[in-house]
Amino acid sequence: MKHLSQLWPGMLVLASVGFGQTALAHPDIEEFSDTAFAEQPVTVDCTLEDGTASRCYEIKVNYMPKDLDIGPFCPATLNDAGGIWDWTGENAKLYRIDGSFLEMLDELGYRFFDDDGTVHTVDNATERPTVDHACINVSADESVEITMLLPVTPVMAETPSQLGTVTKVGVALDGVPIFSDAPSIQQTGHMPALDTCGGHIDPGGWYHWHATSTDIETVFEKEGVAADCTLDQNSSALFGYAFDGHAMYGSTESDGAEVTGLDACNGHVGSTPSGEVYHYHATDEFPNLPACLVGVQAAENFSTTATAGVGATRAGEGGRNEPPRPGDGTSGQLPPGVEEAAETLGVTVEDLMRALGDPQAGQPDMSAAAKSLGIDEADLRSALPPPPNR
Repeated sequence: MKHLSQLWPGMLVLASVGFGQTALAHPDIEEFSDTAFAEQPVTVDCTLEDGTASRCYEIKVNYMPKDLDIGPFCPATLNDAGGIWDWTGENAKLYRIDGSFLEMLDELGYRFFDDDGTVHTVDNATERPTVDHACINVSADESVEITMLLPVTPVMAETPSQLGTVTKVGVALDGVPIFSDAPSIQQTGHMPALDTCGGHIDPGGWYHWHATSTDIETVFEKEGVAADCTLDQNSSALFGYAFDGHAMYGSTESDGAEVTGLDACNGHVGSTPSGEVYHYHATDEFPNLPACLVGVQAAENFSTTATAGVGATRAGEGGRNEPPRPGDGTSGQLPPGVEEAAETLGVTVEDLMRALGDPQAGQPDMSAAAKSLGIDEADLRSALPPPPNR
């Protein structure tokens, strides 16, 4: 039985419990809401990403739960208030999308409104932006169904898997998929606005979370954001399950106590209603999700019937657009030399930009980026242009 510190030397793991079967909780289908599923989950044979044969829960959900109240997203004018956005440039923090925020972006060179104060808003699933900077508000496709796989018995990975931009994280108890941080304005030129619970609609037409929505007001309080989520807030509640099978809780323990001893993925072995097991916790900073996943996910664990967007299996058939991508002529300018580097490395520009992360967030983790791309770190460093002088 290995201790966490043996599995991942250097990680900030303080748990004293080893990773045997007694420390790993199984996802509990009974914890999901009555309206979460399009049909009752079943247990199926599956293969984990490390090649291990396993058993998984196959979960099918609709484009959005029937009783979920979403929005607002983009404000109509500078006099209105929309959703929220985590700005990563100068004056970085979480903001309510309102006139003062958009005017600040304007001063930084990102103009999202006309002279009369009308906000540039576009449904990029059905039309392309005609301006340099637009607020994205995607229309829903009620026909979409999503299929996800959760390992019945979690398996610890040799090393954690890092979560980049729009990486699959898990599924909430309401059946809504959970993804890591949305693309930055600096990468695409546009702002795919989140509502005040931290979610929005994918270009494929289905709703998903970019936050632990049942504890997002803890973040609002810390960041000084004047917003309210329509969902009940409970910092100690189970929010959902990550795609490695581990539970995701709010920012406090199940008894309301302060969380201690978290590892680099925001998880630890601690007390839950399922016993002393490994689980993740939300943070008080946005996005308040795990920073990485410690377990092995099922291969091909996410697909949709959508015609665009993440997991699309019928791409190009339904008239919906893929979102604007870096370098496709509908987004912001790529950093110099990135297209040439992608060609040299034999990867797409999109995958390279996703691996490197937000250019405004500081120097990328080159080791993690190389691993996510499946290439040698030395090759990545040699292909990339040198950073600009600052």
